[in-house]
Amino acid sequence: MEESILVIVKPDGMVKGLAGYVLTRFEATGLRMVAARMAKVTRELAEAHYHHLRDKPFYEELIRFIMGEFDNNQDNVLAFAFTGENAVRKARAIAGATNPEEADYRTIRGSLGRVTTKGIFENVVHVSSDPIEGEREIKLWFWPEELTVELFPTKMAGTRKGWLEPGGPKTRTGPWPEEYK
Repeated sequence: MEESILVIVKPDGMVKGLAGYVLTRFEATGLRMVAARMAKVTRELAEAHYHHLRDKPFYEELIRFIMGEFDNNQDNVLAFAFTGENAVRKARAIAGATNPEEADYRTIRGSLGRVTTKGIFENVVHVSSDPIEGEREIKLWFWPEELTVELFPTKMAGTRKGWLEPGGPKTRTGPWPEEYK
């Protein structure tokens, strides 16, 4: 089944210079890269991205981590949108388990990730967990015209209306719809 996913090289992966390696691993699966961008992660973007975890005890730490506060203020990440047959299964097999200590040693997280002495998962990459999350995340991180193919229906009508707000326009830093807060 054709699926679309978001892959992010997190700040710990950027600090370690792993962006090229991560990209090579994902491209080797035959998935098609349809967008890429370097981004500075603002608090608003981080909260929108991880909105589904807002009730977890580690939420604030996760927000600060993706913003680069634990990696010498490396606040840039590299985001990719990939599409292809069974993209979620393929990507998650490459990434490995979220906890690097539980990930197979042949995966990105198992071979390059670690758990800090403070219990922070430095797991190098984020990968969408299912096709629905993939679509939501791609729409959050990319404008429709930044994708090399049309993955999802859009209402562009010659204007730069964001996907997440029915009346437009979305800016990269918000405002986000209530369901994403």
